[in-house]
Amino acid sequence: MQRLDLRQLLSQKLSPQQIQFIKLLQIPTAELEMRIKEELEINPALEEGREEPAEEYNESEEYEEDYAQDNEVDINDYLNDDEISGYKMQGDRGGDDEDKEMPIAMTSTLTDSLLDQLGFLDLDDKQYNIGMQLIGSIDHDGYIRRDLRSIANDLAFSQNIETTEEEIEQVLHLIQTFDPAGIGARDLPECLLLQLERREQDATTILAERIINQTFDEFTKKHYQKILSKFNVTEDELKKAVDTITRLNPKPGGAGASLTRVQYIIPDFILANNNGQLELSLNSRNAPDLRISRSYADMFDAYDKSDKKDKKLKETVTFVKQKLDAAKWFIDAIRQRQNTLLRTMEAIIKYQHDFFLEGDESELRPMILKDIAEEIGMDISTISRVANSKAVQTEFGIYPLKYFFSEGIATDSGEDASSREVKHILKEIIDGENKRKPLSDEKIEKLLNDKGYNIARRTVAKYREQLNIPVARLRKEL
Repeated sequence: MQRLDLRQLLSQKLSPQQIQFIKLLQIPTAELEMRIKEELEINPALEEGREEPAEEYNESEEYEEDYAQDNEVDINDYLNDDEISGYKMQGDRGGDDEDKEMPIAMTSTLTDSLLDQLGFLDLDDKQYNIGMQLIGSIDHDGYIRRDLRSIANDLAFSQNIETTEEEIEQVLHLIQTFDPAGIGARDLPECLLLQLERREQDATTILAERIINQTFDEFTKKHYQKILSKFNVTEDELKKAVDTITRLNPKPGGAGASLTRVQYIIPDFILANNNGQLELSLNSRNAPDLRISRSYADMFDAYDKSDKKDKKLKETVTFVKQKLDAAKWFIDAIRQRQNTLLRTMEAIIKYQHDFFLEGDESELRPMILKDIAEEIGMDISTISRVANSKAVQTEFGIYPLKYFFSEGIATDSGEDASSREVKHILKEIIDGENKRKPLSDEKIEKLLNDKGYNIARRTVAKYREQLNIPVARLRKEL
């Protein structure tokens, strides 16, 4: 049923200028240069160079009002993406889901390399097609995880090639002799054995092969006493064999990625320590010299003073006005971006002043997006956009702004310690432990509590996992 009725709605709208600012704010310096070049190409009213003092072009109020109404956009399209997820900088995506163009380093693909090596073998047509199918079945880690029966079915249905698993396995063994060593394995033990076969067959290599063939489960669980008893070898002999295995590559396909996506970090801020005085400056690429074309402004003035009853002339005035407005808005958005970046970074420096003086990780204070937002009077989503894709160059290296945001852990002194500081101490404890008897999470919890950090065992486990440190049993060494 259709009906007509009147309703009152209250909603927020973003102007085109605000949308432009939001998009410019969240992109890093490298992309800003590309964005400016694009704007210069599409807008002839925008030029490079320092702005010269000049009278503003006349603005038509009637046109301004009509244009603003036609270009209103719902604020929800831009603000519900990262306001919550970015609150503590975890799972923060920082803005739109658009695919950001990054520099791509072109390299020879792993598949190309394997096909080249396949071409050097003396194979008949059937064997060559089987080889191509096998190479096409190799995943990004370098393994063939699809069973040979399924590969035989693929060949029958897609290429009308009747073959057996035995014929496929014969070609597979040839591919497994290709570089990189271990390529084409069907599981991890086979991958390691393929690499060991290329080594000198001394006592250590032979013992390593026996460990993988007969006691791989015990090896992965680090049950070294069982392995010592089974093979009746000394602890030193076992240690050499284990060292040999752990130096092998478990993912031989990793070195042959088809495309290496490279993101070059260009710092947005430069921070210098001048005898204890921290001096902040924007990367010059963030402050381009842009101005409105004087010739376009003069053109608009000339057209605007002429007879507007001419339809074509009126369209020309409208076009020139649009370009001048777009250029002015773009320059204003760039300036607003610079101001927001500086205010945000200055607040971070104020909050983490001790760290920026010494570069000592233990000096980092707990800090979340809300802290900075309240300090400078901006929305959390704005701070998230700045922090998510920007970096600062210091005397101690280049740091992404995300690095300085962390949760707080209560201490006995009543003050909060940064979770990053706690992770640093946790790592020191694990690095200094007796590897023959690694510390459990419960023991690490007790040591941290003794140091004054009120932390639970589950938090220890969470931080340990975030640091990519395995459980105690897997850290055990001979």
